[in-house]
Amino acid sequence: MALRPISGSHGLQADFVAHDAGRRALRAAFVGFFVDMFDMYLPIVVLGPAISYFQPATLSPALKSTLYYSVFALSLVGRPVGATLFGHFGDKLGRRRVAIISMGGFAVVTLLIGLLPGYESWGIASIVILTLLRFVDGVFLGGEYTGANPLAMEYAPKEKRGAWAAFIHTGFPLSLAAMSLITTGLLRVLPAGTPHSPYLQWGWRIPFFLGALFAGGIFLYYVNRVPESSVWAKAERTKSPLKALFSGDNFHCLAQVFLVMSGVWFTLNAVTSILPGLLLTVLHVNSMVVTNAQLVANLLLAVCFVPFGMLGQKIGRRTILAVMGLAGMSAGPILYYVLVRSGYRSAWQLVLLVSLINLCATPAWAIVTSYINERFPTVVRASGYGIGFSAAAIIPAFSSFYMLGLKALGMPYEYTEIVIFAVGGLLLLLGALAGPETRHVELS
Repeated sequence: MALRPISGSHGLQADFVAHDAGRRALRAAFVGFFVDMFDMYLPIVVLGPAISYFQPATLSPALKSTLYYSVFALSLVGRPVGATLFGHFGDKLGRRRVAIISMGGFAVVTLLIGLLPGYESWGIASIVILTLLRFVDGVFLGGEYTGANPLAMEYAPKEKRGAWAAFIHTGFPLSLAAMSLITTGLLRVLPAGTPHSPYLQWGWRIPFFLGALFAGGIFLYYVNRVPESSVWAKAERTKSPLKALFSGDNFHCLAQVFLVMSGVWFTLNAVTSILPGLLLTVLHVNSMVVTNAQLVANLLLAVCFVPFGMLGQKIGRRTILAVMGLAGMSAGPILYYVLVRSGYRSAWQLVLLVSLINLCATPAWAIVTSYINERFPTVVRASGYGIGFSAAAIIPAFSSFYMLGLKALGMPYEYTEIVIFAVGGLLLLLGALAGPETRHVELS
């Protein structure tokens, strides 16, 4: 006599399959975001000591600095282009396909950057091609989280969505910490003091090759191990997700998310892109000390992200975002003022202040992925998440130029970051207060 399955066994099996698929989607989104941020900040951390490899020696310091920052800024500008393009197809063709294409794309582009000749071989074409490749890289990077993060959130149990989203974003401080360790190690064994030093000629390429290898690995993982979102597969489709996003209630949600993310990007740029440079040029801190301070701060943030996500699940994401906005308006700028005013006295003082300043800005990233995904219906979720997350990066991307404008108005340059920080905090606070609480939203 044939055995019959125990009643309910099919349901348990289906739950197990869905749970396993969700875990794979979560792991993939975490590693994908780690690689995304690793690739994103390569010009800041890795190319900083070697940017003269791509520039003529006759450029003025101001123009060299502007070109250097433009390489980073244009990759930020490429993100919303990629988010718009891939968001459309993520809602129309599926989250998984978008993640696969985008990760394969930035794996290839990162490899090409690592192979680029310098100014001595190609002249000004080297910096032009580097800048263009970084823009294309930004387009593919904009597609990575546009597909991967909604996919993971649609698998996440509602009561664990905050912790899952925070875990994904833990890849951000961990990637910065990894780059700091890699760059510090390379600079110890490969000097970077002269135009023909080993680090300038070829040492900087190693992290780019690693980034391409990481991206290729997660590309293969998505192809072989991660299934499509079952929530998206069961949902209705629209012929034009972008048209649906930019109309009615969806557009109001997008505008509010844009305000939140503008604040988040302004405060992030203040502590990750601007602060290290000011420590080097204003306080004249040794580059190794600055790198170590950022390393400690990012390891601390990596430990804090998941607790922040769980707290947002308990007391509300809107509440955490509003509190981070208040911190960005007040405590962060005050601590930065203390840092600049007191000057560099000891490594421990610097590490403590840099860590506290980072804690006033970066933990908002533990909340934003769950919050933004909960703001949009399934039919436009990838578009809304990708564009809301990325388009807001454009205006803050040029923060260094706003600082020059404040300096031209008479403000001491070393204090101009305070304005950037405070503006970011204010925008985040206003954006959070303008939106609803979302932790109880059903994504299906």
